Amino acid sequence: MSDRTASFLLILAGLFGAMAVAAGAFASHGLTVLKGERAAELWGIASHYQMIHAAAIVAAVLLGRQGARFAAPAGAAFALGCVLFPGALYALGWWGPSLMGAVAPLGGLSFMVGWACVAAAGIKYKP
Repeated sequence: MSDRTASFLLILAGLFGAMAVAAGAFASHGLTVLKGERAAELWGIASHYQMIHAAAIVAAVLLGRQGARFAAPAGAAFALGCVLFPGALYALGWWGPSLMGAVAPLGGLSFMVGWACVAAAGIKYKP
């Protein structure tokens, strides 16, 4: 993994992680009053997945720095998933049902592709 790719993915991971903490806190401490229980539940799910995959991006960078193949595509897939899946749930919770609901499965698919890339990195890994 190139230094530039690693740096970019780490910046995204930090931003996604910070956003996940903020969104989770807002879901727990204020969103219910503004938008209701369902919105808070959706934001809680979104922030949970976003945080897990922010950490997974960091792990992908670390794997890539060790020479593991497929680590960069894994990080990229996790990053795309962090935009699409939680983004769709945040939008659904804030604005209600819309076309954004159709984007969530694409984000979930992106997460699955990322994890498949991690598995491929493990198969191809030569320490």
